[in-house]
Amino acid sequence: MCCVLRVSKSGYFKWLKRPKSDRQEQHEKLSQKILQTHLEFKQRYGSIKIAKTLKRRSVKISERTVSRIMTKNQWKLVQSKNTRLRPIRSI
Repeated sequence: MCCVLRVSKSGYFKWLKRPKSDRQEQHEKLSQKILQTHLEFKQRYGSIKIAKTLKRRSVKISERTVSRIMTKNQWKLVQSKNTRLRPIRSI
């Protein structure tokens, strides 16, 4: 595999043993909080509502970050079966 990637064996194994960066650890913590919130509301909340909920819980996060993490992990909201379209009444 090292030949295909054109890296030395020692460099590859050194890279494997490298500790996680602060950003990676922060990203994993945010992913756990997003998943917990997503499951708490029975997968009915999208990225916008999850971001607002986390902000209320004093977690500093943007809607875009929540959306990116949810897309990466393929977490989608499940729509209720009872939802149906209703016609708009004209005045």
